[in-house]
Amino acid sequence: MANAEREERPERPVESDGTAHLFRALGKQIKVLRERAGLSQRELGLATHCGEDLVSAVERGVRTPQPDFLERVDQVLDAGGVLAAAADEVREALARTRTRHPDWFRDYARVEAEAVALHEYSAQVVPGLLQTEAYARAVFTQRRPLLNEETIEKRVTDRLDRQRIFERWPAPTFSYVLEETTLRRPIGGRAVHADQMRQLLRVGRLRTVEIQVMPTEREEHPAIDGTFTLITPKGRPQAAYTELYGNPRLITEPEAVRVFSERYGIIRAQALTPRESLTLIEKMLGER
Repeated sequence: MANAEREERPERPVESDGTAHLFRALGKQIKVLRERAGLSQRELGLATHCGEDLVSAVERGVRTPQPDFLERVDQVLDAGGVLAAAADEVREALARTRTRHPDWFRDYARVEAEAVALHEYSAQVVPGLLQTEAYARAVFTQRRPLLNEETIEKRVTDRLDRQRIFERWPAPTFSYVLEETTLRRPIGGRAVHADQMRQLLRVGRLRTVEIQVMPTEREEHPAIDGTFTLITPKGRPQAAYTELYGNPRLITEPEAVRVFSERYGIIRAQALTPRESLTLIEKMLGER
């Protein structure tokens, strides 16, 4: 979504605050311990309930090893606590990684991390905060112009890290309106699509989250010109965020934000209720 020059050399995990060496060292240690244990990357992935591609990316230093991943790997590889001991340092490093996002996205990522409310309308794909790892990887793999593998892994990592916002307490208020077509488009294949639908059900049942579906059969629509997000940072007025063909905009002018807020209100009124929407998703899963 940034220009071609920015895509050529993406930052490695947490490179901007100088802690990339920590994750590269951990990746090398995991590889040595895995090979000593006689396991392939696929076998380690199965034993730790993650994908082979994740293990490969962590070992190469292009994917940030999450603390729970380190703890699971430590047990499977019988590392004697060597990897688990680094979990606290990794948590601290991740807490300082607010600048890991591409330049064009950093302002929004900073605002999002401090938000007390997020409301998003999505017309093409499942919103990033709701995506599974496999779905996010498929989205970034399919975009044009093509991204290199290192960039894809970084983008997926960043997206999953942002989802920690659901763990905050007091939690922000979340609402999403998704076009029905986003639920029927099997991005990544049918297995990835089914897991993504189950993810929507899991998140949609949280007390702080409401997910609504806009039926394709609706004859009227107030926002056919694209996706947008309404975001309310703590202690500040609501803002709007849009992104079209790599051109992001964080909008703070009150009258412009009011227009987006009005559109969102009408969209929610026209969409299925949250309960009806979850029922529809369950039905779509049953049809597979």
